Amino acid sequence: MERLPHLSPAEPVGGERPAAPQPGRHSTLLDETVQSACAVALHMHQPLIPAGGSELSRASVISNLRYMFEHPGEGDNHNAAVFQQCYRRTAEFVRTLVDEGKAPRVMLEYSGTLLHGLVEMGQSDVIDELAAVTNDARYQGAIEWLGAPWGHAVAPSTPVLDYRRHVLAWRAHFAELFGPDALARVRGFSPSEMALPNHPDVAYEFVKTLREAGYDWVLVQEHSVERPGTGGGPERKHVPHRLVCQSSRGESASITAIIKTQGSDTKLVGQMQPYYEAKTLGRVELGGRSVPQLVTQIADGENGGVMMNEFPSKYFEVVRLASGTPTSLCNVSEYLDTLAALGVEGHQLPVLQPVHQARIWERIQPGAGPERLAQVVAELGAEGRGFHMEGGSWTNDISWVRGYSSLLNEMEKTSALFHQTIDVAGISPADPRHQRALFHLLCSQTSCFRYWGEGRWTDFGRELCRRTHDILTCDF
Repeated sequence: MERLPHLSPAEPVGGERPAAPQPGRHSTLLDETVQSACAVALHMHQPLIPAGGSELSRASVISNLRYMFEHPGEGDNHNAAVFQQCYRRTAEFVRTLVDEGKAPRVMLEYSGTLLHGLVEMGQSDVIDELAAVTNDARYQGAIEWLGAPWGHAVAPSTPVLDYRRHVLAWRAHFAELFGPDALARVRGFSPSEMALPNHPDVAYEFVKTLREAGYDWVLVQEHSVERPGTGGGPERKHVPHRLVCQSSRGESASITAIIKTQGSDTKLVGQMQPYYEAKTLGRVELGGRSVPQLVTQIADGENGGVMMNEFPSKYFEVVRLASGTPTSLCNVSEYLDTLAALGVEGHQLPVLQPVHQARIWERIQPGAGPERLAQVVAELGAEGRGFHMEGGSWTNDISWVRGYSSLLNEMEKTSALFHQTIDVAGISPADPRHQRALFHLLCSQTSCFRYWGEGRWTDFGRELCRRTHDILTCDF
């Protein structure tokens, strides 16, 4: 039987939050000579797949990274050792640069399935390296961890209750590996595939879940949001916004949003282009205060030749160039704390909402009810003009819904069975059966099973749904 991670927190939030922002502790952004800043994040992920054996129905659930090591002749599996090094090397970079007296900054986002896979593979050196810089006060200002859905689930097309489980499971697992104090410093959230729900009721639940879990801000893709009323894109991409999501029942939830601008992600981060863009920017007025602008990008931290080969030397070069200059590297929470120290308040931030909602609110008001909302969504869908409720993500070229009905149907049925068997029956999260069912449910919902079309990967997703179903019907 699989050794399972801790996925169910005793409380929704977990970890004591800092009493107040402390921008002066590590930041140089309060220096009035600082004109702009850039923030870069590295996204790391490997799914867990039923591939530890030749027969799908009996294969053990293993990390895709382990599969790569064991099958080096398939595809790009020969890169497994490089991937593994990428998962630990950022900690080494930060330690070296801080010890030089420089001011490195980087945000890290690791999926729960990757973290579990590394533990199961015996890669304790990777976890130990990350823990060392996460918990050593000398390096805490350099690294900011971002929360994520545990199983790399896509928010717009994952059942709402299950997405909440992913959010809380990541927090519980992270605290198990790195400690509750480290969890208390996790304030930003990075949605898998940059997928932001745009169906009003799903978007409202998304933001509500993040706020109740303790998050202060969320990273959003530029083309996944719009200005209320006009439906136009954001005008000031390099200042924080307030993402406001209203539901068909008249509820409202909001969270600070940081915009990731469009572009070729791995090239932009791999060559540290956000720094060079930031050098072209100056201070702007926000909330009656003069503030530096922030350029923000996120990219896979291991995929592609640019990230594998070019990023290390370029990162070292830019950190050494930027430290102590008018264009700084920073992390987002550090930036937001600086704005708060300057007197910028949340209500003064420009407002955004998920894309395509302006067309909905032209016809109904929040509070019209789910049935009326469904009618309007159907009407607008029939009219076309690019309207859809699939959400926005890092690309408009990939759908996480079209062509995947067989897998999505299995996900929906499995989710409903989990709810009836676990939630309605009141089965304790401490129950090993609960943990085992939850582990398989969350593994089944990774976006990797809806990326390459029907085939081996959708088979993995359906098999994990089948196992979840069997646990729920046979073990209870």
